[in-house]
Order: sequence, then structure tokens, then C-alpha cells
Amino acid sequence: MRRAGDALRRRYGNRQRLSVGFKGLFGRLSVAVIFLLICTVSLFASLKGNNSSLNRPQDFRVDEFWDIAASGGWRPSSAPRSNWPSPPVRSNGFLRVRCNGGLNQQRSAICNAVLAARIMNATLVLPELDANSFWHDDSGFQGIYDVEHFIKSLRYDVHIVEKLPEIQKNGNTRKMKAYQVRPPRDAPVSWYTTVALEKMKEHGAIYLTPFSHRLAEEIDNHEYQRLRCRVNYHALRFKPHIMHLSNSIINQLRAQGHFMAIHLRFEMDMLAFAGCIDIFTPEEQGKLKKYRRENFAEKELVYSERRAIGKCPLTPEEVGLILRAMGFGNSTRIYLAAGELFGGDRFMKPFRALFPQLENHNTVLPTQELTGNKQGLVGSAVDYMVCLLSDIFVPTYDGPSNFANNLMGHRLYYGFRTTIQPNRKALAPIFIDMENGKTSGFEEAIRRVMFNSEFGGPHKRVPAESFYTNSWPECFCQISPKDPADQCPPENVVEILNRQLYGEQNVTSEFVS
Repeated sequence: MRRAGDALRRRYGNRQRLSVGFKGLFGRLSVAVIFLLICTVSLFASLKGNNSSLNRPQDFRVDEFWDIAASGGWRPSSAPRSNWPSPPVRSNGFLRVRCNGGLNQQRSAICNAVLAARIMNATLVLPELDANSFWHDDSGFQGIYDVEHFIKSLRYDVHIVEKLPEIQKNGNTRKMKAYQVRPPRDAPVSWYTTVALEKMKEHGAIYLTPFSHRLAEEIDNHEYQRLRCRVNYHALRFKPHIMHLSNSIINQLRAQGHFMAIHLRFEMDMLAFAGCIDIFTPEEQGKLKKYRRENFAEKELVYSERRAIGKCPLTPEEVGLILRAMGFGNSTRIYLAAGELFGGDRFMKPFRALFPQLENHNTVLPTQELTGNKQGLVGSAVDYMVCLLSDIFVPTYDGPSNFANNLMGHRLYYGFRTTIQPNRKALAPIFIDMENGKTSGFEEAIRRVMFNSEFGGPHKRVPAESFYTNSWPECFCQISPKDPADQCPPENVVEILNRQLYGEQNVTSEFVS
């Protein structure tokens, strides 16, 4: 894990013996004075060591952010490390799911669907994406992801079909129907091996809807967790035209050097959810209140209280001030991934004044290349890829933002790529003081908060942090580990899986560890 700066270290030699000699009283006083001096210096050094974060802003160079974080000897690996039998030829039935929400909420649901199918020994029907209600986009799974690659990549794990089979009954052919079941939120594995499996065996196929956050994230089975990583980081590959658009943007941005991607979550849904409305005009506040009434549970939220504990999304200007305080200059090239920013251009002007080299997919690519591609799921997919491959990624609001959370996890898995995650709770009082006219030491205070953060290196997952944000250590390994449980899988893991699936046939594979 990379930290900005190092703690000061002091060493002291052995104290020389002092003896009471000819002038006893003078000698004893000398010993006392020297002892007191040593203790004072030691205490001062200890205090400086314990507060080493105060020295980090001075010791750290912003250029270091453009490099990947230190890996600590870890590398990503989601290949099985214990017995992982291939799926049986005969399954217990078919599993359909409808993944609701935005692109990245759906992405997590797809990972859960594959795992649920594995748990139940079910044949997974290609997941349905509930795009119409959220994006007004009917692209579906086939329009966003490479279906052939998805099925092939997971052949060691589950059987996958594109649609339910047709059945013969009373001389007639009809499509098989799936029995609809509403799974509980964050259902344990036991729910799938009992309730869901019973219905599947009874009806031959079940349809789980809605299917967002319907399987517990924390599962005490590392092989199950690695399967999620295989789905998320290997099997789910966007279609070629999306990859082409993404690569075109990335190549143009990189042609001028490093670039940073910022996910600016200053949008109507997030502001309404957070209850942060006081900074807007009366008309804008009315829109936010209406949106909140229609989409979220009724709850009294006080802006000043929410702001003080860091529950409000950062404004564009606040993001700019943070980056400037950290040392990024106005020539920094920034790609902005965001929906429609709420409140109009007046909120963007201060940010643009600080960082004029600001781009989005509309400004980088010619209009004709984006026609029919920049909206809905495809536009979100392009933003996802650009953020994934950027040198630095800055999520401004983690909260329930699946886009930011999934990207942080993917960048961690993709080689510990630098992520700068502002601590809104620690930053809130600094910004509040600034608004009240207390500007002395403002940038120094920002640096103390920001340089006491992780920047994309391996770190232990803590409660409330999503597995999709941090899959370490389950989906990582070490070549020379201290703990044998962290040992990387054998190099011939693909051959082993092939033998299990196909017997002794020599079959080539694109499976990635």
C-alpha cells in the first residue's frame, strides 16, 4: 500500500555511563540535566514520528501520482486454487434473472447471477438488463457485452444459454416458462440451496426479479468470491464498437501525455438522495424535492447537518480546490465522466477556471462517431473504459455510486492503478471554515487529509466497503508469500481445468488467471 511520505525515524546511540566523581553534587546535577535533555529530545522525536502525516505534504511529489501504486508483491489472480470441479452435464434447471439499475449495478448483478447458478448447479440464461426504465435504452446484454466471450470464459464454472429452450407438450412446441421468485435482499447462500433450488426443481426454471443486491457480498468461500472476479474482470467484455470508441478517446487523450478521469457525481438523483439542496435556487430546490418525494423514502434531512458529516457530493469547485491544493497544475488534462450536472454551468465555471484542460466524450471525438452511441448504457460503458484506463481516477462520491465503487475495484485488480478518493467527512469542516472566511492554512489542511489516504494499493477490506470495490485478498496472490494461503495458483491451472472439463483432450483456452 502506497502512502504519501514516510515517518521520520531517529536513532540514538547508547548513553555513556556517567559517574559521580570528585564533585559529587555537581556530578549528580549534570546527570540529571543530561537525562532530562535526552528524555525531552526522545519525546519530541516520538511525537514527530507519531504525527508523520503532518510532514507528508512537504515530502510528497505530485508526479508520483501518475505511476501505479506499490503492489507489495501482490498480483491479481482469480483462477481457482483448490478443487473446482467443472459443472455437471445435467443441471438442476434453468435460472433467469432481470438485472435492474444502471450499468454497474447491473454488472454486479450479473456476477451474482453466475455465482447463484454455480451454487444451485443451474443453467444460466443470459441475464436480462432492465435498461428501458432507467436509461430508456433497449440495448440489452447482447448490445453491450461480447456474448460469445462471456459464455466461453465461464465454461469451467457454469452452463450458459442465450434463451430458455422450447418444450414439447401434447404435440405442441412452446417456450419453457420460468416460475417467478422475488429473492430477499442480500440473501445468504443457504437461501439459494433451499428455497430457490426447491422451486427450480419443482418448475424446471425460475425467474429471479428484481435482481440487484440479491446475494450477500461477504461469503466465507474464497472460490465463490474468485468466481465473481472472473465474471467481473474477465468474462464481461464490452462489444467491439464500444471498445473502439473507448480506445479512440484514450488514444487522443494520451497523445498529449498523462490524463486524469473524474467521476463528478453532482447530479440530480445523488443531490436529492443526499438531501443537499440549500445551495440551489428556489426553482432548483423544488425540482430536487420533487425528485426525492418520487424516488426515495420520506425522511427529514437538514442540509447543514448533512454537509458537516460529509454526506453531500462535492461541488465541482471543491474538487478543483482539492486537486490544486495537492499540487496539480492548471495544465492537467482531465476527462470528465458524469451525467447531466445539476444547477447549470455556474457550478462548472470555477472548476474550469482552475483546470481549463477539461474534456468529455463529446469534446474528444467527432460528433458523427458518437451518434447513437453517447447515450444510455453505451455512453456509460465508454466512460467506464476511459476511467478504467486513465492514469489517475478521482471518484467524488462513493455512497451508493456503483460506477465509482466498481471502477475502484477494477483499477485495483487491473494493476493497482492510482485512485484519489477524497475523504468528504474530513474535508467538510475545512470547506465550511473557508466559506465562513477562515482561509488561513486552507491548502495545508487539504493536503493533510488527502496525503493520509490510500492511493490504489492493496489494503484490507473494512466493513461497509463493498467486495466489488476491494476484492483483496481473495482475488490476489503472491509468488513468494509468507502465508501459504496467498500462494499463486500453478502455471498449468488452465490445463487442469481443461482436463476436468474435457477429459484428456488438448483444448486451447483464453482463460486468464
